[in-house]
Amino acid sequence: MRFTPLLLGALLLTSSALAQQRTIAVDATAIQGDLNRNFNMVVGAGRANEGLRADWQQQLAEIRRDAGFRYIRMHGLLSDDMGVYKVDAQGREQYNFQYIDALYDYLLSVGVKPFVELGFMPAAMASGEKTIFWWRGNVTPPRSYEKWEKLVKALTQHWTERYGQKEVASWYFEVWNEPNLDGFWAGTQDEYFKLYAHAARAIKSVSADYRVGGPATAGAAWIPETIAYAAKHDVPLDFVSTHTYGVEQGFLDEFGTHGTVLSKDAGSISNDVLKNRREIAASSKPRLPLHYTEWSSSYTPSDPTHDSYHQAAYILQKLKQVGDAAQSMSYWVFTDIFEEAGPRFEAFHGGFGLMNTQGIKKSAYFAYQFLNQLGPKTLANGDEQSIATVDGTGNVAVLLWDYTRTLPDGVNNQQYFIRDLPPRDKGSAQVALRGLKPGTYTLAVSQVGYRKNDAYTAYIGMGAPRQLTRAQVTELKAQATGKPSTLRTVRIGRDGTYTLPLPLRENDVYLVRLTKGGRP
Repeated sequence: MRFTPLLLGALLLTSSALAQQRTIAVDATAIQGDLNRNFNMVVGAGRANEGLRADWQQQLAEIRRDAGFRYIRMHGLLSDDMGVYKVDAQGREQYNFQYIDALYDYLLSVGVKPFVELGFMPAAMASGEKTIFWWRGNVTPPRSYEKWEKLVKALTQHWTERYGQKEVASWYFEVWNEPNLDGFWAGTQDEYFKLYAHAARAIKSVSADYRVGGPATAGAAWIPETIAYAAKHDVPLDFVSTHTYGVEQGFLDEFGTHGTVLSKDAGSISNDVLKNRREIAASSKPRLPLHYTEWSSSYTPSDPTHDSYHQAAYILQKLKQVGDAAQSMSYWVFTDIFEEAGPRFEAFHGGFGLMNTQGIKKSAYFAYQFLNQLGPKTLANGDEQSIATVDGTGNVAVLLWDYTRTLPDGVNNQQYFIRDLPPRDKGSAQVALRGLKPGTYTLAVSQVGYRKNDAYTAYIGMGAPRQLTRAQVTELKAQATGKPSTLRTVRIGRDGTYTLPLPLRENDVYLVRLTKGGRP
């Protein structure tokens, strides 16, 4: 095709119109308030028994250091592979907390507290044999609710003796997981409320200061019903919890065979959170804290959205939309060492984790690392896809992103996100700062996006091998370190201004930090 001067001029004009400049104008003296750190209060993990593995523990210590997660929540604390409960030949109940002790001792040693999930049912206490997942978590009600209460009380007393009342009072106790789904709870709603009441009273009998809540439902459900039940029956309820995912169908699909589709709704995730906040406000307990103890783009550990570079911008977009409507937003989960569907045979398989099984950091990891590098105070900022902060010495950080849903109609996540997906140009983002203290600063710019801290695209470029060699693991880890791509000294004059232009593509993420004096 030949380009005439007229046609070429028209094409350049069209390209210029599409490649827009976005300006993020921030005054370093316009402090808005404290940075909401609900993003790293809690993170999820698969099941308690996996937490006894050395590689799991190493990954937790690393992500604790980089992302600052303060609590962790996981399934299966009371399941048989944790060896908690049995009945001997004489019919006597026996409790054993040694595996839990080993796990919790490690968590506390690296500065992570338990967000305790009480479940599933020990087989010797269960009323049935229905289980979920490869590791067979029993999801039936107890044969005796009194014995269930006795177990919960004994465990709570044990923790109090081992760690002290002050420490345990800083934890959260959540009863069960997703009881509104048949797969997770073989009983009725009334039976769940009975289970909850017995557990809550057991915990409070040890200390009135201990925090207990639920219902930990899927799909933002049962919040008004739980509050109403607690108020009517005088049952302790210190917080409510639930879950949400950003796909358009179903809630439970271990193998991703149904073909999940990332929601077109710009308010996915946040709409559920805001709905729950309104429900709480309209209830008899309008000030109850709200904890989202699971959330992600997709409910299946076989969805390549989790691995894709798109996920970093997705996470930031949803957290910004939620704002302070929830007291915590617990990403599900921190690692692909996660065996609901059994041990996985592929290095990247769409697992929930922020890191894969070998500890390779996905792009999503850096959304949390960058958030954790922000300052303690937010700055006034009219841009909807950025956060600007300052600390007490005048160091400024701006985290900005472009979130663009690129999934074509008629294609599901499992078909689309397994590809090499070059982004379209979005023009530029200009960070325009004023109110800076004059002097010398170190400028550090870190980026996530296509082929930027993007181990998954590099993995696709290797031919997507199911198993990785040690050399391949080393190479992929080197592709995703989170280190700044730009590090230089800048001088801020008396006018206190600084402007930084950045090229912007679909689903790019940038962290810009100006640190007074030496290196950040």
